[in-house]
Amino acid sequence: MCYYNGQKVTRTEFIRLKNLEKAVRNYNFLNVGVHNGFMFQPMAIAIANDDKTDFEIVQSFWGYVPAYIRSREEAMKFMRSYLTMNFKGENLFTNDQGKTSMWADAVKKGRRCLVLSTGIVESRHVEKLGKKGQPLAAKVKYPYMVTLKEQEYFWFPGLYNQWLDPETGELVYCAALGTTPANSVMKQIHNSKERMPSILNDDQAYEWLLGDPNQERLSQLALAQVPSKDMEFCTISKDYLSTREATPLEYAELKPIDMSYLDTTESLLYPAA
Repeated sequence: MCYYNGQKVTRTEFIRLKNLEKAVRNYNFLNVGVHNGFMFQPMAIAIANDDKTDFEIVQSFWGYVPAYIRSREEAMKFMRSYLTMNFKGENLFTNDQGKTSMWADAVKKGRRCLVLSTGIVESRHVEKLGKKGQPLAAKVKYPYMVTLKEQEYFWFPGLYNQWLDPETGELVYCAALGTTPANSVMKQIHNSKERMPSILNDDQAYEWLLGDPNQERLSQLALAQVPSKDMEFCTISKDYLSTREATPLEYAELKPIDMSYLDTTESLLYPAA
């Protein structure tokens, strides 16, 4: 459900993440407000070293590609057909039919990663009315940028593979990020699917990437939510795909988000806090 993601990180901020002064020169794909997951574009992920004592940030394509895919064109078709930009936290080990999921191999072989984000773009679907006020089948979509309060960046749990790109003869990283049922605010923003990316706090991110959690705990981490009160959001211009920037824009006709969740105790599935 999450196919547009921001990674607008300045070089100074990126260096602060891991002090990778030399490596950052290769990462000209950063400082982009919105990545389009359908375009197999590069993004930043964190992967553990062999003994899980440290990690490095590497360039990865957004979209998980199995080893048997033999061409870049086939990779694009596979990714778009099976929507392997994301994986459901509920399907980490088994699919909806109760069989072993395509993600289980990556989990069992330790190909867990963290996906860097500076903001999530999702669209709110609003009923369109006809001339007589009758509801129409068509919906009007209003995009939102969603961030975390007082956090310039945050992490999604991810799974990666190294795929042999026949065009270059190189092994390239390709990755998917985990999703979970939406919290109170994301149910209103992403109201067509009521899903959201799983968001990890620092301790959970460390555990997902460098820890040795059992299967039950991995499933909990893959489904981690953050409370709605910790999120900030605004509507943005509908040209975000062409500009690749999330430019704030208000829509006078759009009803505001119900903020009553701020005054209630939210029931969360595996809260990140």
